[in-house]
Amino acid sequence: MSQAWHKRLALLFIGLVILAAPSSAEQRSPTGRAVMAWHVTIAPSWFDPSSAPPQITPFGMLYAIHDALVRPYPGQKMGPSLAESWSESEDGLSYEFKLRPDLKFHNGDPLTADDVAFSFERYHGAAAKTLRKHVTRVEVVDARVVRFHLNAPWPDFMTFFGTTASGAGLVLPKKYLTDIGDDGFKKHPIGAGPYRFISTKPGVEVVLEAFPEYWRRVPNVKTLVMRSVPEATTRALMVQTGEADIGYALDGQDAEGLRKAGILIVATQHASIFWIEFPKQWDTNSPWHDIRLRQAVNYALDRAGINQAACLGFCPPAGVIVPRVMEFALQVEPPPYDPDKAKRLLAEAGYPNGFDAGDFVAIPGFPTVAEAVVNDLNAVGIRVRLRQMERATFYANWLEKKLPAIYMAASGNSGNAASRVESFIWSKGSYANGGYPDIDDLFLRQSGERDMKTRAAMLDQIQQLSIDRVMFAPIMDLRALMGIGPRVTKHTITDVWMSPFPSYEDMEIKD
Repeated sequence: MSQAWHKRLALLFIGLVILAAPSSAEQRSPTGRAVMAWHVTIAPSWFDPSSAPPQITPFGMLYAIHDALVRPYPGQKMGPSLAESWSESEDGLSYEFKLRPDLKFHNGDPLTADDVAFSFERYHGAAAKTLRKHVTRVEVVDARVVRFHLNAPWPDFMTFFGTTASGAGLVLPKKYLTDIGDDGFKKHPIGAGPYRFISTKPGVEVVLEAFPEYWRRVPNVKTLVMRSVPEATTRALMVQTGEADIGYALDGQDAEGLRKAGILIVATQHASIFWIEFPKQWDTNSPWHDIRLRQAVNYALDRAGINQAACLGFCPPAGVIVPRVMEFALQVEPPPYDPDKAKRLLAEAGYPNGFDAGDFVAIPGFPTVAEAVVNDLNAVGIRVRLRQMERATFYANWLEKKLPAIYMAASGNSGNAASRVESFIWSKGSYANGGYPDIDDLFLRQSGERDMKTRAAMLDQIQQLSIDRVMFAPIMDLRALMGIGPRVTKHTITDVWMSPFPSYEDMEIKD
C-alpha cells in the first residue's frame, strides 16, 4: 500500500473521529438546582474581584461568576483559562498572554485584551501595592494578546496573578462596568465564568444560572443557590434534611453528628490558617510589648483540643502563620500546651494574678475556634471578652488597623510563603500591624531572587524570626469540614488546588 494511501486513510479516520465527537451544542444541557449553605454573610463586594482581600472565601463566589487568564481548576495547579497560552521572556521582564478566540461575557460582549488591561489597572485589592511596585505597564498588543512589563525580574508574578493570592487576574467587562459604575456592578455583576448572576437578596442569597458558552465546559447543574447561613448547627440540619446540598465549614460537633447519620463529610485541602495578632507589640506603653505576655498566649493554647473540638482532629496545630501546605513554608512544630508555664510568664511580667486584656475579636464564621481560644486564655489569667463583629466590618477594621489589642485572624487564599509574608509580616503589608527592618530587608531581597535555594533560605529565615520574636500566636491549619447531601453525586471539593470550594461547573447532582 502506497504512502499516499496511508495518508488518505489517516485523514479519513481523523475526519470520522471529528464527526463522531459531540459538539458543545450536543452536550447534555444543565439540569437541576443545588443549594450551597455558606458559613458567612455573602457580601456584594464579592461580586467584584478588584477589591478582593487576602482571603479564600470570596473566591467561592468569584470563580463561579468570573474567570481569569490563568487559574487553578481540576487537573491544573495553574492552568490556562481565558488565556490559551502564556510565556515569560528570557530576561524575566515581561509576561505575554494570548486569549482564546471568540470569548464572550455573560451579556454577549466580546472579551478582549482591552478588558484584561482594564481589569488589572482597576484592581485595588490586598496585593495591589505589590503588583504596582513590580508591573510598570500593561501593553495591549492586539485584541487577543496582552503583555505585562516588569521593572525587574519577579519570580512571584504568576503566583500573584494566576492563583487566589490576588484577584488581579480575573477579567471584567470594561464597557459594561464603565456604563453601569461600581455600585451598579455590585447589584448585577457580569463575568465570563461558568455561572451568570440572576438575582440576590443582599446578605442572604444569590442565585446563579449555568452559562452554556463557558469555554471549558457546559456546567452540569443548571441553578446554584448560594445561601448565607452563619449558624453552624442550622447549616448541618439543612444538609441532613435536604434543604441544602453542601454545607460549608461545619463545626466539629455538627460534622460528627452528620457523619453518624450517614452524611458524607469531606475535609478540604487548602492553605487556610488561624492565628492571634498582637497589634500593640511595637507600642512601648502597651503590656503586649513584653514578649513574655505573647509567649504566655502561645503556651496557653490547647491547639490539639481546639483541633478536636472544631475540626474532628483534621486541622494540624500550627507553629508559624504560613500554612504548611504552601511552597517555602517553614515546617516547624507548634509551641507545647503548657498552662503552668503561661502563668509563670505572666507572673514574671508583673501579673501574678493575671490581667484584664479587654475585648477579643475573632474572624466571624468559626465560633468554636473563637470560644475555645477565649476559654484557654481566661484559664491562665489573660482575661478577655469575646466581642462579636460582622465579617465585612471585621475586614474593614483589620485593614484600617482598628481591631483590639488582641484578635484572631485567618487567611485561606493560595500563593506561597512570600505572598503571606507580603500581607502579614512585611511592615508595609496591607494587613501588617508593624514589622522589623531586618525582616523587611530579607523580604525585599527574596522577591527578586531567581535562585530557588537562596530564596527558600531567606523565606525560612523570615518565618523563623517571626517565631523567635513571637510576632503571632499560630493556632492551627484549617481543613474545613464540608457536609455533602445525598443528592450530590460528584461534589468536586478538593479537586481545585488550594481551594475549599467545589469546581462548580464539574459538580453533579441527581435530577
